[in-house]
Amino acid sequence: MKISVIIPVFNAEKYLGVCLESILIQTLKDFDVLVVDDGSTDTGMTIAESYLEKFGGRLKIIHLPKNTGMPGIPRNVGLEYAQGKYICFVDADDLLADNALATLYNFAEEYQADVIYMEKSFMCDEEPLTKNFTLAAWTRAVLKNKILVESENIGERVQMLMNSHFYWPPWTKFVRRDFLLDNDIKFPQMTIAEDVCWTFKIICLAEKLLRVPTPLYIYRSNSGSMMGKKRTPEQEIIFWTNPLIAGLDCLDEFMRGLEFFNQNPVVRLQVLNFFALMHIDNMAEALNKFDSTEVYKIFLREFSKAGSSQPALISYLLVMNNLYRNELMK
Repeated sequence: MKISVIIPVFNAEKYLGVCLESILIQTLKDFDVLVVDDGSTDTGMTIAESYLEKFGGRLKIIHLPKNTGMPGIPRNVGLEYAQGKYICFVDADDLLADNALATLYNFAEEYQADVIYMEKSFMCDEEPLTKNFTLAAWTRAVLKNKILVESENIGERVQMLMNSHFYWPPWTKFVRRDFLLDNDIKFPQMTIAEDVCWTFKIICLAEKLLRVPTPLYIYRSNSGSMMGKKRTPEQEIIFWTNPLIAGLDCLDEFMRGLEFFNQNPVVRLQVLNFFALMHIDNMAEALNKFDSTEVYKIFLREFSKAGSSQPALISYLLVMNNLYRNELMK
């Protein structure tokens, strides 16, 4: 089997049919599809079942007992069942160009790449059949319509990542399965930002990382996604604080096991600082609704729930938040 396509699904009845159609018409046929149902309560799985015969045995539906609320878990489960030489992650509300799998497979084989990073993709509204596609670069394009084999220097890759030259979502990467298994690269159990930790690991560990300019993935803007939900300011702070705590632990543990970061503690600190500031930035508007004392109490409560008060880190976050506010006021 050349490729395994893994699709995590939760209540995607509005989108899943078109997603599966885009995979069904792929020009490369040597692939299987793993639909991992993360406790859906709509008719999405009925739609998936209607495609079983169409895929001729290449479609498998895996049911999780209940919704995990963590998008990385169904992806990890899909990886356990995958048989393909390469892994392609597709979100249930998105699509693939009809030549996507063939193009990515040919790139991977020609360059013997562990990871292919797709720098450009298409974007469209929720109704892709009636709206025009827009070409997007994720996030800062470094290519000029040419293929690039990235430097093997971890320091250079990490700096590029912190300079936003790599986009986080798993669907921007086409990955050799044995590379993931040999390095035990799994998505951490986080409600959000799990893709940041996962991407950081593959960027650091891939021996050959290929950057390609060919747009093959079609990203649908989905107003009903987790990111688009309305939350109170306090809920927004909590939403970003929980993955901040888990993500810092995940990244620090990973870097502790790599000689590069042990020899370069400044870079290690820069990575943790980058991750923390990313979350401060995402919750900045909500933070501005409270004074520092109120923010401290929210942080302290959420850190305590996670099993650690971390007063030094909380104080650091408050300082960075105040600095962030001062920058905005200039």
